[in-house]
Amino acid sequence: GKLLGIDASGAPTQGDLLVDQSSLTGESFAVSKSKDQEVYSSTVVKQGQQRAIVTKTGKNTFIGKAAHLIATTQDEGHFQKVIGKIGNFLILFTLVLVTIIIIVQFIMFKDVPVRGEVLKILNPVLILSVASIPVGLPSVMAVTMAVGARFLATKQVIVKRLAAVEEMASLNVLCSDKTGTLTLNELTFDEPYLSEGFTPQDLMLYSYLASEYGANDPIELAIRQAAERQVPLLKNRLSSTAVPGYEISNFVPFNSSDKYTQATVRDLENEVTFRVVKGAPQVILQLVGGDEMALRASVVMAQRGLRSLGVARTVAGSDKWTLVGLAAMLDPPRPDSAETIKRCQHMGLSIKMVTGDQQIIAKEVSRRLGLGDVILDASHFYNADGFAEVTPEHKFRIVEALQRQGLLVGMTGDGVNDAPALKKANVGIAVHGCTDAARSAADIVLLAPGLSTIVDGLLTSRAIFQRMRSYALYRITSTVHFLIFFFVVILAYDWTLPAKLLVLICILNDLASLVIAVDNAQISSKPDKWRVGQLIFLSCLLGILLTGLSFGHFFYFWKVRGYFPHPEVDGDMTVVDRSLDSIMYLHISSAPHFLIFSTRLKGYFWQSMPSLMFTIVIVGTQVVALLMVIFGWLTPKIPVTEALAVFGISFVSCVVLDFIKVQVFKYWTHLVPSSSRRRNNFLPGDK
Repeated sequence: GKLLGIDASGAPTQGDLLVDQSSLTGESFAVSKSKDQEVYSSTVVKQGQQRAIVTKTGKNTFIGKAAHLIATTQDEGHFQKVIGKIGNFLILFTLVLVTIIIIVQFIMFKDVPVRGEVLKILNPVLILSVASIPVGLPSVMAVTMAVGARFLATKQVIVKRLAAVEEMASLNVLCSDKTGTLTLNELTFDEPYLSEGFTPQDLMLYSYLASEYGANDPIELAIRQAAERQVPLLKNRLSSTAVPGYEISNFVPFNSSDKYTQATVRDLENEVTFRVVKGAPQVILQLVGGDEMALRASVVMAQRGLRSLGVARTVAGSDKWTLVGLAAMLDPPRPDSAETIKRCQHMGLSIKMVTGDQQIIAKEVSRRLGLGDVILDASHFYNADGFAEVTPEHKFRIVEALQRQGLLVGMTGDGVNDAPALKKANVGIAVHGCTDAARSAADIVLLAPGLSTIVDGLLTSRAIFQRMRSYALYRITSTVHFLIFFFVVILAYDWTLPAKLLVLICILNDLASLVIAVDNAQISSKPDKWRVGQLIFLSCLLGILLTGLSFGHFFYFWKVRGYFPHPEVDGDMTVVDRSLDSIMYLHISSAPHFLIFSTRLKGYFWQSMPSLMFTIVIVGTQVVALLMVIFGWLTPKIPVTEALAVFGISFVSCVVLDFIKVQVFKYWTHLVPSSSRRRNNFLPGDK
């Protein structure tokens, strides 16, 4: 016997309803629902009172499905996948070489007592493992993204998920909600149709007189606000309701049967009374006895997606209606939207409008923004510039379908209806004035109105991407070089650097690499992409070449200069000369570290100069290493001339490797076509 409130969708069994579906579609205009059309859960009945049959409840409703989609979306971030691949490669490479060393060492020292055998084996294994596993990789990446996020905060862009700063650089498609994001979310008046003898001010004045003061309907609000701006009589009035010179004696509000509002007005100056009416164009044209030109104008407005209102008045002392004109209304694009879209497109980002509004309205807004006029429903997306009449689940599926094409997709929105798609997108962006649901689902929140700050986000993210790619290339190269060189010299010559020097290399070089977060970056004009295969191939090539250089140093200073890697017996005395340790320490510290000047760019290193701080820190750490071997800090002293020779050769070798790097990038582009180029054929600009 209790009356229960339930979350349900249903269908009216009779009559019409005017329903506000803004919680689902984001559009503020009420929608007419006739018999057998579904009325969705969470929508609000604005006019009418009818019985309905409940057809769905709970998670089976549209809003329930949206909530379920948000709760079940737990995709691993794109950046995490990339870092995982790089980390797994380095760890696997380390494990393979370490395993070989362990096996060989067991064979070599099988006759040594167990304690000595274990210590002999563990020493090189631990040194290789500690020095080669990229413990600094996550830290450098995190600091680089944090610096970018801090900069974006000054542009009123708040980053909630740090990896989104980097992932934004790789976006191919940005799906954007229309209302409140691309548009102002407020009705304004377009070019009207006017009958002969009437002005735009007349049209606004009579529309105002026929409006219900205090009504919260979007159309009524828009009329009152526009009239108060345009009609001189309304600008300097004392009362907020009265119209100077006019008195409303009777008012008939809107009802679903008549489809118009009507006011009886007395002109106090001329002492005459007339009636004014405002409503659906077809109803008003019928009242005035038809008007062929006005009818054609209303059809054109409808085809352009403009909402039109007919306004008519009677002649004083007569019941004959005269058409004043047709008012055309539209939620206009934001002033900066078209320019922002144009800049995004020039940066290789495809913009697709996703809206719950009608298709013709979406086409008109898209035309004004320069997006194109291919506006399809949610089931077609390959060649679409936008999508209309979509629900929250449709938005989610559109983002999902684009991702299945191998594209990285961004989504902007402000409403509850956008939350599932914001959660599903690689980068979800909640715009200014968003709801709590949208803010919670998004990765980035814009505090300034419109999308113009997205351009700042794109530029910053692409700069961050270049810095991170630069560090990844340097770090993998250094690890490959380190592992191969010490793998060979440990097995072949039973030699390695003292542990303290290896640890010092790791600490100084990794700490210095943190300044890459403030380095200058050459921003790409197209979406960036982590090409892990290319990155690992180039890193291995550069690492092998560096290894060859290291062997050159090792054998030259051993065989030619006489710095022996092992203690020598001179008569009855064992002479210990560890000068080769100092030479190889300086070389292994400086040669890979100088390479970071090359890995900053795909082109030659001099095409974009590094920042002053970056240069000072990178060079400074190697100057410290140089002074250590000259003055004998923590390592034996070596002659200044030989120290400078090692230092200079390390730098010159990086110039040679820079040339090789450029050629690899050049030929890789021609020989290995990018998968992104193969799958982007349907994006605007490639059609």
